[in-house]
Amino acid sequence: MAATLTDVARRAGVSIATASRAFGEPDRLAPGTLGRVLEAAGELGYATPQSATTTRTLGVVVPDVANPVYATLLKAIQGQAWHGRHRIVLFDADEDLHREREQIEQARKLDGMLLCSPRLPDEEVLELVGDTPYVVINRLIEGASCVLMDAEHGPGQAIEHLAALGHTHIAYAAGPRGSWADVRRADAIARACERHGIRLTRLSHHAASIQGGRAASAPAAASGASAVVAYNDLVALGLEAGLLELGRRCPADVSIVGIDDIDLAGAVTPALTTVRMPIERSGALAVDLLLQAMAGAPVSDVATLGSQLIVRASTAAPAT
Repeated sequence: MAATLTDVARRAGVSIATASRAFGEPDRLAPGTLGRVLEAAGELGYATPQSATTTRTLGVVVPDVANPVYATLLKAIQGQAWHGRHRIVLFDADEDLHREREQIEQARKLDGMLLCSPRLPDEEVLELVGDTPYVVINRLIEGASCVLMDAEHGPGQAIEHLAALGHTHIAYAAGPRGSWADVRRADAIARACERHGIRLTRLSHHAASIQGGRAASAPAAASGASAVVAYNDLVALGLEAGLLELGRRCPADVSIVGIDDIDLAGAVTPALTTVRMPIERSGALAVDLLLQAMAGAPVSDVATLGSQLIVRASTAAPAT
């Protein structure tokens, strides 16, 4: 049986993500680490996905191509696929379950597919993909090869940060209904609030967009919370704009935390405190795992890449 990326990572004593970077982004690794991975690959006879001579066509299904997170993810996927001269076909579900269903049916006619944060139920996804090799990004589906972005450590750091500033009542502005990531982020925030003795108010679901954040601003203000953690950066930016229209300034009157760390997060005023997610690394690793699956290697790994709080100017001690 051909060696897999998992075998190489295990032999070298590194994570799957680190092993992947050795072949796609070697400059990001310390020389010693890179050497261990390459030595392990040589010992196992591992053939990198980039070494394949056959050009493949990969379908990529995303919930909303206008969301900067998926734009960044697509760029990473395209870049990693380009190393092997593979083609990418994009399918934009536009947050519509019927459309997502049809697009997975179309994508399964290709050589392989990447499903980015699919909204459909697990059993329906498994039925739709059929025998086509696939990898799921940012969603855990039992029995599938999945690349996850940690929803526990970074959000937990955010609550710890707000607790240290003196906040005792926090609101969570939820994302789209049916989002796997939203459920995980909400639960992680709830557990962290309980650990720190913080009162948590869960706001209703809204679109993962600036307009969704604007829609959540009035309920956020009515909750009386002195800080709001948003489902993502776009919701956080919409919240800030909507709260300002209601006469509440950030961070003087309310602190705001986003999740993702899109480029815009550090460019606005005040710069947004946010949880940085490993978006680019997730895309690159997912391509490697998919090419392994397409080569016939058994791939059923669940790789979780870490998240990290980035503190900026949108959080401060609550007003007295």
